[in-house]
Amino acid sequence: MLGQIWKRSHFGKSFVVGLTALGLALVGGSVWTVESGHAGSAIPALASPVRDAGLAAMPASGTFAPVVKKAAPAVVSIQSERTAKVSMMEQNPFPFFFGPGPQAPQERKQRGMGSGVIVSQDGYILTNHHVVEDADDVKVMLSDEREFEAKIIGSDAKTDIAVLKIEASNLPVLKLGNSETVEVGDIVLAIGNPFGIGQTVTMGIVGATSREFGIMAQQQGYEDFIQTDAAINPGNSGGALVNANGEIVGINTAILSRSGGNQGVGFAVPINLAHHVMEQLVEKGRVVRGYMGVGISDVSPAMAKKLGAPDAKGSIVSNVEPGGPADKAGFKEYDIIRKVAGREVKDTRDLRLQVANTPPGEEIEVAVLRDGKVENLTITLGEFPSDGPVTAEAKSSEGALSGVSVEELTPAIRQRLRLGANVDGVVVTEVASGSPAAEAGLRPGDVIEEVEKKPVSNMADFRKAVSEAGDEALLLLVRSQGGSRFVIIEP
Repeated sequence: MLGQIWKRSHFGKSFVVGLTALGLALVGGSVWTVESGHAGSAIPALASPVRDAGLAAMPASGTFAPVVKKAAPAVVSIQSERTAKVSMMEQNPFPFFFGPGPQAPQERKQRGMGSGVIVSQDGYILTNHHVVEDADDVKVMLSDEREFEAKIIGSDAKTDIAVLKIEASNLPVLKLGNSETVEVGDIVLAIGNPFGIGQTVTMGIVGATSREFGIMAQQQGYEDFIQTDAAINPGNSGGALVNANGEIVGINTAILSRSGGNQGVGFAVPINLAHHVMEQLVEKGRVVRGYMGVGISDVSPAMAKKLGAPDAKGSIVSNVEPGGPADKAGFKEYDIIRKVAGREVKDTRDLRLQVANTPPGEEIEVAVLRDGKVENLTITLGEFPSDGPVTAEAKSSEGALSGVSVEELTPAIRQRLRLGANVDGVVVTEVASGSPAAEAGLRPGDVIEEVEKKPVSNMADFRKAVSEAGDEALLLLVRSQGGSRFVIIEP
């Protein structure tokens, strides 16, 4: 049976990633801007967070035509063009038969299409980062068939949001809703320009909120998708997900599919997150995010039991950056972060979003569970470094240590794994396929730094720690190229 895939249209080609793999990624790069900030620009406000009791109801008239007539004029079609280098192999794949051919890489134009949403009467447009990524030229076509050259004000790969600007006035706009009020079962409409055939509208319901599937994992994406069965197809990217009141609640972004076409599982970036990114791109020319300086992992039920936590909520600190904001605030390894500024932390994704959306320099109180007791720490957030990840994350998992081979961390291995002199431990050389340890995520090349909170410097330390644990579950601190993480191993 075919594996599930993510698919997005981009410059006339498709990026496809198998969901059966553990590490998923689709969008690359970091924040980039084409213009400087536009301080003083009027930015539309989000709707009141008060939920309309009739939000999910079918109109009494039995038709959504009035809603569509109000919303559709603000949804535009976007055409982008970029210059791509063509390798010598692409130019001449059979040099044996046709000679060596051109020796230098050639250039060719690639074109893509997508959708966008007008959010201000003076021409600001929300769309997806992947719709305009690396574009040399962007054109916007309105519903009244007018065409404009668009400037890319800024683009953020981590949320897949971009802001465009066209020189026009008195444009139709789509009122910004409030995605915090969206609930499973709400009726929504997806408006966009799929396949370049012209504007279309599809209807469905919200199937889930706060979805995360790791499609932005390589650049530490901030995923908080609204899931819907409203049909979203290639070309719909950047279009509007609208509620029954005609307010935009999301920017359509991706689909989950086996065939590459719509199969009833689509995803949209919540408008609250898109609005937060838009404000910063317009006012500052870039996205500024809060930064704690910790490595974090999800808490599994087994890990919660091991660390004396009442449940698996929160996010566990796997390492603390020396001299960073968390280090100065007194955070320690094995702390379980439970609340940030009084708001409960559900998991690692939730923590990452809360911290990222808090301005750098702001002082906040963080509740952590340490040795079974709650402690409140005050931290002044730093600014997320643009050239590195905010956290070193891993999925928590469970298993058994059988089938694992380790060896001393020699200077040669240390050099090959590009480890600093401050890293000690034993290196995993083999993990039996199908073993509990393999299912837990332990991989060759991982360095086991601690066993049951005890530092491991050599094979003797490792054997002693494992032996002392007996038949109890093992808690390992493991370092790989992505950073440090915890792995819990149960017999």
